[in-house]
Amino acid sequence: MSRPVRRAQDDVADADLLARLRAGERDAVDGLYDRYARPAYALARRILLDDALAEDVVQEVFLSVWRNPAAFDAARASLSSWLLAMVHHKAVDAVRREEAHRRRRDRVEEDLTAGESAAVRDVGEEAEDRVEAQRVRTALRGLPPVQREALALAYYGGYTQREVAALTGVPLGTVKTRMLSGMRKLRATLSGDVLGDGTTR
Repeated sequence: MSRPVRRAQDDVADADLLARLRAGERDAVDGLYDRYARPAYALARRILLDDALAEDVVQEVFLSVWRNPAAFDAARASLSSWLLAMVHHKAVDAVRREEAHRRRRDRVEEDLTAGESAAVRDVGEEAEDRVEAQRVRTALRGLPPVQREALALAYYGGYTQREVAALTGVPLGTVKTRMLSGMRKLRATLSGDVLGDGTTR
């Protein structure tokens, strides 16, 4: 789904809100909330699948903007892209926290019902997962920065290619090329086809 085209008056309204926020006007954050709360909540809800958690994430984002409006850099992104990126980041963090809580609870239940042998199996599987995750992170660090950024936003951040293009400010075709090249290099590295000097066999 394509993003709506931004109009010049949107940028002017955003700039006015930011100026008022930086001046400490309390009602400025209400104006910001009125403009962006709906898309922010929709994004958080899509990630979290939970109304209450999504509302908490949105409130946390707008509170952080109120506390530190200087964190926004207009040279790097539009206000809407920056806000939605913050929402996405905090929502993903919330998912990870919830998943961590669930895993700890599940492990306790498994230990109670299956005994020490189940706990030993869990530790082994977790160790294998950590080793594999470390291999992927190491391979990602070996990619050119633009390829690493595109892949990280898409696969860790959950953005579509079109959203990655909007967030990074590059054409969609360029994003697709970077991701394709990056994936090929990752596959080669993880399959052991890359030599020590970075060349392929």
